[in-house]
Amino acid sequence: VQLQAFGGGLVQAGGSLRLSCAASGRTFSNYNMGWFRQNPGKEREFVAAISWSGLNTYFAESVKGRFTISRENNKNTVFLQMNSLKPEDTAVYYCAADNAPNIAVRAALYDYWGQGTLVTVSS
Repeated sequence: VQLQAFGGGLVQAGGSLRLSCAASGRTFSNYNMGWFRQNPGKEREFVAAISWSGLNTYFAESVKGRFTISRENNKNTVFLQMNSLKPEDTAVYYCAADNAPNIAVRAALYDYWGQGTLVTVSS
């Protein structure tokens, strides 16, 4: 499956952004979807994930209560709504797809990755 993430940009602390990830090439609804983020010199960090059905979600503690993840299988798209953004949320955000039975938080378990979109939160 091919993934393309977009929606990043520059936002002030306390603001909001909505990232989108469009999928193509395979049956989108077969895949759990995840969002990760990465800064230079650091490991890719799990942010959020949603099951193929959309019924189950999971969030990193650092974003719980501020970010939500959703998907529209009929549009082959997954979203990451980011509210109350903090400077420490600054990173390149990646979407990823995984066709395992359960949601994964480890980046190594995801099969397909998008190209990333930069989110910069100014203080």
